[in-house]
Amino acid sequence: MEMNQTQRLPVPKQVAWEALNDTALLKQCIPGCESIEPDGDNAYLLALTAAIGPVKARFKGRMALQDIQAPDSYTIQFDGQGGAAGFGKGSAHVRLDAEGEETLLSYTVNAQVGGKIAQIGSRLVDAAARKMADSFFTRFTEALGGGAQEAAAQEGEGSGQDKNQDGSQDSSQGGGGQSDEPKRKRSWTAWISKS
Repeated sequence: MEMNQTQRLPVPKQVAWEALNDTALLKQCIPGCESIEPDGDNAYLLALTAAIGPVKARFKGRMALQDIQAPDSYTIQFDGQGGAAGFGKGSAHVRLDAEGEETLLSYTVNAQVGGKIAQIGSRLVDAAARKMADSFFTRFTEALGGGAQEAAAQEGEGSGQDKNQDGSQDSSQGGGGQSDEPKRKRSWTAWISKS
């Protein structure tokens, strides 16, 4: 399996580099991550739960950072075992490029899977890997840009974000979806006030 992607991070390159090396932040952002513990120089033991198609398993593994060229790039070698579910191993090359006050993070992953996971089929495995990567980068970007988004909301620049944070409305839905939410909210409020 090979996966390439580029993500725009709302922070300068040095801040992005430090965040990518912050195990507490990574633990919060990696979907299903239970622990990240140091295991020597630039190496870590990981435990996470992942679902790939109908197979859900707890994986334990090790990742090592190699070819470190701070704050530009590194390569992650990883190997994980999921018991009867199978295994995954491979590498990911991560590169950061400054673009003004933001950073472009590019990565290329080459991975192999075996066991029940491999029997599921490459389309489901690829889809699960992309979903996990998208979820990670959504959480990671939110963690990095949380303060900036709050400041923009206070200044009134992010009106679409204000709705998501304060009113729990998704501004990307069609008009019907937005009109349903306020009705439910009002009826819930009315029900509580009658009690």
